[in-house]
Amino acid sequence: MNAQNDVTVDQAAADFAAEVAYWREVRGLAKKALAERMGFHPSYVSHVESGRHKPTVDFAHRADETLTAGKAIWHKWCDYESARARQTRSAAAVVPPRRSEQPYATGSAVVVEHDAARLDYDGTSYRLTMRRLLRNTGTEPITRYLIRISVDRYPGDPERSNAHYRAHPLTWDELALTAACRGEEMRWEAKHDRDAFKEVWLLFDNAQGRFPLYPGESVWIEYAYTVSDTKWGNWFQRAVRLPTEHLEVTLAFPEALDAVVWGTETSMTAEASPLRSAPGIRHENGMRIFTWSTADPAPHARYRLEWRFRSRKPEHGMNQGEFT
Repeated sequence: MNAQNDVTVDQAAADFAAEVAYWREVRGLAKKALAERMGFHPSYVSHVESGRHKPTVDFAHRADETLTAGKAIWHKWCDYESARARQTRSAAAVVPPRRSEQPYATGSAVVVEHDAARLDYDGTSYRLTMRRLLRNTGTEPITRYLIRISVDRYPGDPERSNAHYRAHPLTWDELALTAACRGEEMRWEAKHDRDAFKEVWLLFDNAQGRFPLYPGESVWIEYAYTVSDTKWGNWFQRAVRLPTEHLEVTLAFPEALDAVVWGTETSMTAEASPLRSAPGIRHENGMRIFTWSTADPAPHARYRLEWRFRSRKPEHGMNQGEFT
């Protein structure tokens, strides 16, 4: 049985809609523009993302290809179809999952009590450091946690971005991914490895032993990686895929760049709108540091912080990157 066996049909449909919206925003397309590229009625994508239209195999195929999502949208449709099939199956036919296949989260098994992300820029590279306080609210030990890294050098121009990453793919060596929990190094395994998109399982074990997150326990994990500004750049988006109690983002730029920062919020039911509170700012050791936080962010909401360096001339095209 796969990792989505406890997901209901409604949850799977919502996850599919969120995945479409995520990739559409990564590619910098409006709903109407995406619908036209896919050959659908201009309002169709809006209906899918709002839940008024249920996922279809044709829409999933076309959306994945048009948005070059690396089968991410297609896999969400497969999860939806699996949920529909389970709904009509006899309960006696359901086989309990083996412990070795227990996912990092099914339903409400894990809650993110605090999500603190920091981006540091040195003028050529970004260093991303994420700290998360996880609580196991399920009945089985959690042995792995999924993270995502996705970048897009030219949002709104998928063909140009695809060509850029074919020539300059995001590599594991340059990412230099590290992860730790309880002072122990965490092993990791690649789930998806695309030129501009990575999904990674962080494992609660290493060569010296195992340290699973047991039911009722909470623990901090921390992971970090580096991306050149030729592949990552002037916006930083957080997508809320798990129940989260507090979300915090910090951006640190050299003072000489004279950075300005703003942000938007997008939900399942509303287009992008300004953040409800402005990022704070402070000056420290030659760095201009911006911070923003929110309590109880909505499921599937996306929070994007963008910036501009006033001391630099604007480039043709914009960089963008996202992590989860």
